[in-house]
Amino acid sequence: MIGQTIEHKPSVRKIKLAFCCFTTSLFGGVNVGRLQAVAVFCVLVAPFVVPSRAQTTPANPNAAKQITIVRAAHLLDVRDGRVLENQAVLVEGDRIRQVGPAASITNEFGHGATVIDLGNSMLLPGLVDCHNHILGNPKDQSPTADLRMSSPLQTLWGLHNLQIWLAHGFTTLRDAGESDLAYGQLALRNGINQGLVQGPRIVSAGNFISLTGGHGDADPLAPDQALARRPNLADNVNEVGDAVRRDIKYGADWIKLMATGGVMDTTSDFNVQELSEEQMAMAVEIAHRARKKVMAHAEGTEGIKAAVRAGVDSIEHGTMLDEEGATRMQQKGTWLVPTLYTFQHGVAVGASLGADPASVEKGKKVLGYQQTAFATALKHHLKIAYGVDDDPDFVSKEFGALVRGGMKPLDAIQAATVRASELLGMSDQIGTLEMGKYADVVAVTGDPLVDIQAMESVVFVMKGGVVFKMPAQK
Repeated sequence: MIGQTIEHKPSVRKIKLAFCCFTTSLFGGVNVGRLQAVAVFCVLVAPFVVPSRAQTTPANPNAAKQITIVRAAHLLDVRDGRVLENQAVLVEGDRIRQVGPAASITNEFGHGATVIDLGNSMLLPGLVDCHNHILGNPKDQSPTADLRMSSPLQTLWGLHNLQIWLAHGFTTLRDAGESDLAYGQLALRNGINQGLVQGPRIVSAGNFISLTGGHGDADPLAPDQALARRPNLADNVNEVGDAVRRDIKYGADWIKLMATGGVMDTTSDFNVQELSEEQMAMAVEIAHRARKKVMAHAEGTEGIKAAVRAGVDSIEHGTMLDEEGATRMQQKGTWLVPTLYTFQHGVAVGASLGADPASVEKGKKVLGYQQTAFATALKHHLKIAYGVDDDPDFVSKEFGALVRGGMKPLDAIQAATVRASELLGMSDQIGTLEMGKYADVVAVTGDPLVDIQAMESVVFVMKGGVVFKMPAQK
């Protein structure tokens, strides 16, 4: 098997410069504490940093792009579920140039190309997770986790987490909002787009737009210890406008609204509508005028319907969806990102990751509504996209949850590929293995149309023509 060698070498010049700047005090002396901190930072970041252009040979604009052939015994056409045998994807630079029979593509383009033969594997397009939270330590579910971690450290954790998504075959993510007022997730998105670090391509919400004391209020402290009021809090229509404009100002692709209470906080009630319909309509009007989309966290029945009437583009969770709400979503074309697995997993782990007992109890109660709501969504043929809303170690578990909930395996795979790309407005770039799209290619062992658990066995990952994971050598 011949494959690309992927090296992650940080720019020595950049690290030396950072080292000199941060270890020298204002009076010219050496600060040992800072020196140690920078040394740790360099060790953490080095594997993800892209080499400096100044250290590489200048690109020749007339030079031919790298040609790579990825071939395997099977290829799943996610549009219609056909399994094509002995296929190959011809990659030129970061794009797919051709897809077809492996023998003919290899014969025509094999000379001088890098050929990656994945044997009996099945090729699929890169996967898309439409509901996640990139920043921080996902294994710390305590109410004060965010308060004990600086924005830089949350962002470093995010960089670490992104490599886990990639290893599971998820080459595109939609971050569904963060509490970080410095927008670390947007810095990661921009860094990846600029080639500074490596990770999945990202579209992202900003902060959670929430009522005071609502599901997106990051202050769990006692009244005499309260934090200064944060700019994501909005208790009337005008304040919603301010919060939305702040997110847009700093580069959010999506606006995240907290339409109802939720589970992973100590104060809100998932049954209760929080933002008013008027507030949500104002957010939608401002966002859509700026050509941004709006997602709404909505678990309780009335909050779901209010968010749909207000014109949001997607409902997140929809755990207590009823017939009226499903009918409205069907009529308006509103998307659903059900995140089934995270509720099931939350009940299974209980308080073992530090979750507050109140959150654990809420999780148990809301889970009782999940299956009825999801069956209602399927009956109304709602547009459904894949999202896990959990630790990226478990990102592939949502496939099984969707199938157990009543989806066919192909529908679950489509939710993470062709349907997800449609929700994100990226159908012309990702979601299928077709000429001209990004060369995002994954391979799994087994046939996921027969056993959806095969989606948890990703052995190969390519994003934009760069290989991030190869099968283990036997």
